[in-house]
Amino acid sequence: MAKPYDIRMSNAGIDELHTTTVIDEQGNPRDIAITGERPLTIYLDKQEIVTLMTLGTHPELLTIGYLRNQQLIDAPEDIISVQVDWEVNAAAVTTRNPDRDFSNLTAKRTVTSGCGQGTMFSHVIDSLDSLRVQCPPFSAATIYNILNQLRDYNEVYKQAGAVHGCALCNKDNIHLFIEDVGRHNAVDAIAGWMWVNHITGNDKIFYTTGRLTSEMVIKVAQMHIPLLLSRSGVTEMGLTLAKQTRIGMVARAKGRHFLVFSGKEQFIPQ
Repeated sequence: MAKPYDIRMSNAGIDELHTTTVIDEQGNPRDIAITGERPLTIYLDKQEIVTLMTLGTHPELLTIGYLRNQQLIDAPEDIISVQVDWEVNAAAVTTRNPDRDFSNLTAKRTVTSGCGQGTMFSHVIDSLDSLRVQCPPFSAATIYNILNQLRDYNEVYKQAGAVHGCALCNKDNIHLFIEDVGRHNAVDAIAGWMWVNHITGNDKIFYTTGRLTSEMVIKVAQMHIPLLLSRSGVTEMGLTLAKQTRIGMVARAKGRHFLVFSGKEQFIPQ
């Protein structure tokens, strides 16, 4: 793997769990873990772009991945620094093109079905017309192997719930697993990690605990990942875009059961 890009980044990940006292159904007090949620406003060369609600464990990667997937930065080498300051709940990104005006790109946005109301700028949606990947042959054994390995993850969910998890995989390994309060945040953080570390997506599989909406398909297509896997369901537009971009879509995957929605001609049953 190539050396990561030399971007000056803070290391401002914060604890994702807190505790509170509740009363159970029998009236007994219990101390339980709850998931943290913080606003993070992204400033790109001092221009305010968006405020994300996040767990806060990987704010620098989330910021980079968000800007990548919204096509607001062309290449990781354009980034000089990403500095997160939780005292003001802000991520300041400095680039080598500080005079660029983003107002024409960010003026029109679509509110998506992402947890906490995600957004997708219109120019990103328009770019899908020319974006194509190719779902590779994949087997039931591969899906079972990934699902089996994922049992060791979802740590925040197991303790407190209220999060989604996303993973970058291949048929043999889980490369990276990230949890956040919204699945769109988790996929952006993985996109940021891939971008900074020169990781290509063409031989990868993307897993999410969340539903496969248009937003998820768009982000995965931009990462050039050809196979998308979820334990949840799909939306009609998500499926339409998966077919358009030739992404394989496998959903409702739990235990020994799953459904292949797109890429059916590439599927190899056991």
